[in-house]
Amino acid sequence: MSAKLLKKDGISYVVPFLLITICFALWGFANDITNPMVKAFSKIFRMSVTDGALVQLAFYGGYFVMAFPAAMFIRKYNYKSGVLMGLGLYAIGALLFLPAKMSGMYYSFLLAYFIMTCGLSFLETSCNPYILSMGPQETATRRLNLAQSFNPIGSLMGMFVAMNFIQARLSPLSTEERASLDDAQFNALRDSDLTILSTPYIYIGLFLVAMFILIWLTKMPNTGEQSSADNSLRASFRRLMSNKRYREGVIAQFFYVGTQIMCWTFIIQYGTRVFMAEGMSEQAAEVLSQKFNIIAMAIFCVSRFVCTFFLRYIKAGRLLSLLASVACLLVLGVIFIDGRGGIYCLVAVSACMSLMFPTIYGIALEGIGNDAKLGAAGLIMAILGGSILPPLQASIIDMKTVFGMAAENASFVMPLICFVVVAMYGRRALSKK
Repeated sequence: MSAKLLKKDGISYVVPFLLITICFALWGFANDITNPMVKAFSKIFRMSVTDGALVQLAFYGGYFVMAFPAAMFIRKYNYKSGVLMGLGLYAIGALLFLPAKMSGMYYSFLLAYFIMTCGLSFLETSCNPYILSMGPQETATRRLNLAQSFNPIGSLMGMFVAMNFIQARLSPLSTEERASLDDAQFNALRDSDLTILSTPYIYIGLFLVAMFILIWLTKMPNTGEQSSADNSLRASFRRLMSNKRYREGVIAQFFYVGTQIMCWTFIIQYGTRVFMAEGMSEQAAEVLSQKFNIIAMAIFCVSRFVCTFFLRYIKAGRLLSLLASVACLLVLGVIFIDGRGGIYCLVAVSACMSLMFPTIYGIALEGIGNDAKLGAAGLIMAILGGSILPPLQASIIDMKTVFGMAAENASFVMPLICFVVVAMYGRRALSKK
């Protein structure tokens, strides 16, 4: 690791960097243990895919609602306080899975997810600009990409836990078989499955409590102090809104997060249809689809490190545009190639996505100084794309067929549109303003 990357004015940020980087893995875990739960909740509560996608609405809605309050909190206090608040809310939300399981009500789980992501919103609003500030400005985007490289490691852990400790242990009864159960049988099966689903969240809640105590007791640097410039909320907002690169970055982030969640959530539906057509049972098809999802995340993880290396030689905007354009071609394969070929294209998309979130973030906040505390909130609020866009794709999937094409295939027109927007932002970011 380059000393220039994590050293500024003679101060080393290695230890704070490592602690905050663990937080990147923690919210990666939360994101990717949750994506397969859309399908799981749909089965457990005998709901449509659209109703199951309310998990994503609650999950990413918390990001949107809490991002601006988090920014105000950080402006008043500091990044460390924001991190602690985030870990605390995340822990509370995860531990709420215990009473949610006892209630047996779907909306209790949605509330737990919402509180969890209020915490994640605090974490991302704090940790991303905190990492940007832990060294020289010229290495900020590389530094954020490096920290973000540990996010998919947490995601892989979340996928592994979802597959082996939730999906594989849920009742093997198919959606159709569950629909035929009487109320007593349904309630007993629901309660058993909810216990299986809730247990990993309760354990991660306990781990978060330990992480909270560790960071609370550790001396952390106070970077990003108030400058002598006009730092009023109105002045910061005015400067941000006059910055074209920032404004367009928020839009690009909205569409990127939406397409990331769609590609990683609906690979389950896409793969299940393909594998059941090959003769597999529904549960076996779901587990195999999740294995492909884990492969996609592993590719994403490796690609993040590779792209961080290439950022030393290629401008961030150019690399972003190139990868988004390749992603568009792969999504066309997802739409028009039936069978496993489409799944392979969908898995390959993750190699292109690896660079996108931190690079859009770094480009949008480049050179804006202390306004990054408020600017970070806008970019985290853009995660709302992960709440709004997946239900739209789910509604297409519920149509079963679209113009004679399997709805699972046709639904990926939504990620295609999103990647076009990201490619355009990468090209426009190459301009100076």
